[in-house]
Amino acid sequence: MLFGRIDHIGVAVSDIDAAVRLYAQQFDMREQHRETVEEQGVEAVLLEVGDGHVELIKPLSEDSGVGKFIAKNGPGLHHVAYACDDIDQALGAVRDAGLQLIDKEPRRGIRNSRVAFLHPKSTGGVLTEIVEPAH
Repeated sequence: MLFGRIDHIGVAVSDIDAAVRLYAQQFDMREQHRETVEEQGVEAVLLEVGDGHVELIKPLSEDSGVGKFIAKNGPGLHHVAYACDDIDQALGAVRDAGLQLIDKEPRRGIRNSRVAFLHPKSTGGVLTEIVEPAH
């Protein structure tokens, strides 16, 4: 199996504190981790749900990828992330399957994970992230 589980669902937000309150009050989800990920241009908050997370992501600038997404689409579902044990192997497999990669090499994600994105044009319209959690 290429992916072990859904790691998280990414949700683009304009006001991260208001979004944290919404998820806490309406869904009883608690903030597990908060971090600024400069490499991705976001402030991110992980909310625990079962074995996975909801990741709230607020752009650090309007010209970041998430900033452009919000300008075009408004806040909302941004991406689905799948966990894997070996991101280099997973990237090779999806590349060999003909999927279009945004990241040809992994980059740093939240909590020192290694991540790479697949283009939504090749994944049924869904921005897809592959995550190798830090060990």
